Amino acid sequence: MIVKRKRAPLLVASALSVTSTLAFAQDAETQAELDALRARIEALESTGPGTTPGEFKIGNTTLDVYGYVKADFFYDFEFDQGDTAFVNVIGEPSAATDGTFGATVRQSRVGLLTTTPSAIGDIGGQLEVDLFASNGTAEFRLRHANIRIGDNWLIGQYWTNFQPLDTYPTSVEFNGPVGIAFARVPQVRYTNSFGANTSFAVSVEENVSGSNSDDPVLTASAEYNDGTYIARAAALYGKAEGGGVEVDQTGFTLSGSVRPWQGGLFQVNYVNGEALGPYLIGLGDPVVGGRANDVDGYTIEFRQDLGEKWNVGIAYGKEDYELPTSTGTLSFTELETIHVNAFYKATENLTLSAEYIYGERNDEPTGRTFDGNRVQVAAQLNF
Repeated sequence: MIVKRKRAPLLVASALSVTSTLAFAQDAETQAELDALRARIEALESTGPGTTPGEFKIGNTTLDVYGYVKADFFYDFEFDQGDTAFVNVIGEPSAATDGTFGATVRQSRVGLLTTTPSAIGDIGGQLEVDLFASNGTAEFRLRHANIRIGDNWLIGQYWTNFQPLDTYPTSVEFNGPVGIAFARVPQVRYTNSFGANTSFAVSVEENVSGSNSDDPVLTASAEYNDGTYIARAAALYGKAEGGGVEVDQTGFTLSGSVRPWQGGLFQVNYVNGEALGPYLIGLGDPVVGGRANDVDGYTIEFRQDLGEKWNVGIAYGKEDYELPTSTGTLSFTELETIHVNAFYKATENLTLSAEYIYGERNDEPTGRTFDGNRVQVAAQLNF
């Protein structure tokens, strides 16, 4: 189990966010919903013998089922981006459209949290699946499967330690902005804290799909989070392969957020490194022409609560690669996205949302730029 102060936000993110391959993307909810799930997880952690506030027990193991049912409806104007608003297809002749309507329920998911007292501390477990299988089919896909031992150890599949969970932008669609690290991988992670607000973590992880390497990845992170201010730094080292050439895969992320006034939130994320494309939403090639493909990316988000039921926001993301990545008939070195969204909390568990998404990418050999526009609405019932 992660340190209790950190475990609730991390599990909230895994339950409500995404936002990987590219289908490992982010779909975080409004702050009110996040707070509700934090309270639920904290209740699970504090449950003792004979007390089951909303959960149930098998022997001395406390269990809690969570998840949501989500229906998305979207319209692509210039290029059919699919269920996941895949900006990389913008410009591809095969994706060109005069207007395409689509709908999906594949973002729906279900998870199970467990807590079992033991002589070495509480042992927690998490198992989570969604319906985002490959090739557009609605089949179960594993998202998280991990064991947490005491306050320090996590073993199994979870968000990479390289990813900035607490400052991840909010979106209605599944991917969220480009320009940020996002992956779920098998790992062994050790977490500890300094005082009430500062923690660090180190991990040994499997490399992500697309890096084409069997070598382990090493990560380290440190974070300060007092509820108003967040500052985080993370680093990664591994290997990537392409065209029979192996290169170093290195990078760092810097993240921060502030709540400047009641209901307001401003946050930024920056990532830089070499051969990091498979870790980013844009999925740029890690190795091109026998060289590591350097990349930097960033996201900027502003959100504001409007009363108790409404929450609105805008997020900008950008990825800039040194070498071009081929996608079908075209290639790119730069991707940009803008997400403008609104969430309405109709009831305690039901949220309605709407979003406008703008995506842009360049075709490196010709110097041409393509853009695509999309609107999306959704209804989500949490349980």
